[in-house]
Amino acid sequence: MALWTPTDASGRLDETGLRANLVFLRDKGIAGWMLLGSTGEFLRVDLEERLRFLEFVKPLTGGLPAMVNVSDARLPGIVALGRRAGQLGFDSISLLPPWFFPQTQADLAEFYVRCAEAIGLPMFLYNFPERTGNRIDLPTIAAVADRVQVVGVKQSGAEFDYHRDLAALGREKGFVLLSGGEPRLAEAMALGATGCVSGMANVVPELIVALYQAARRGDRQAIEENTARVVELANAINRLQFPVNVAAAMEARGLAVGEPKLPLSPATVLVYQETVAEARRLYRAWKLN
Repeated sequence: MALWTPTDASGRLDETGLRANLVFLRDKGIAGWMLLGSTGEFLRVDLEERLRFLEFVKPLTGGLPAMVNVSDARLPGIVALGRRAGQLGFDSISLLPPWFFPQTQADLAEFYVRCAEAIGLPMFLYNFPERTGNRIDLPTIAAVADRVQVVGVKQSGAEFDYHRDLAALGREKGFVLLSGGEPRLAEAMALGATGCVSGMANVVPELIVALYQAARRGDRQAIEENTARVVELANAINRLQFPVNVAAAMEARGLAVGEPKLPLSPATVLVYQETVAEARRLYRAWKLN
């Protein structure tokens, strides 16, 4: 799952809230963690605080597998995060392509190889072209996997059918595929994904775990029931932009979200309050404690 990162008004980690969230999630059967990812708003947390976050979270992961998203706008930040993750004993890193400026595929491959060599941890390539502006193509992934230890690809964004090609390449090169879209998790797994890195799992871990298990069993009825609830919640909260929508859904469940990392307009605050109320209604109907 993609862990939320609550911070206070000064941008400092809300340790009390984060600890409570982690305990809640461990008790609901989460299988592993993605730390400092998009849902964790890593771009809005400075490097020093992300390093402190890693030290704080490591003892609280409950022994579950954890990948650290080390994406940063500058190479020294990537290396610093990755090396600290290794020192603390985290399992792997994930890494987005550089964003804003266009990159050739050859340069992307060299970027990933150099980062992996400098950090020394197994790596997930994190493909999210709608956010970064740079897509990781199949030949690029293959070239990187031939030179360094690629253990997986995390696929997010609108190009859903890409899961099929990525899964096929993973079988050839020996890596796994993780999807980023909860409402289509069962479809992604049918195409070859092994699981999901879910932001909504911060909010309704029971539904995401149940959906994943149903997809593994091929239980069509359970897939449909849990997918319907995931879609209903997504429709309710998606009046707000990501990741504020996740915060509203978490607040409705009494989880720690911290302070907004960027200012919200009065109009957005109003929609946020309405979204919290609607999410609470759904949780009551579903008897989620």
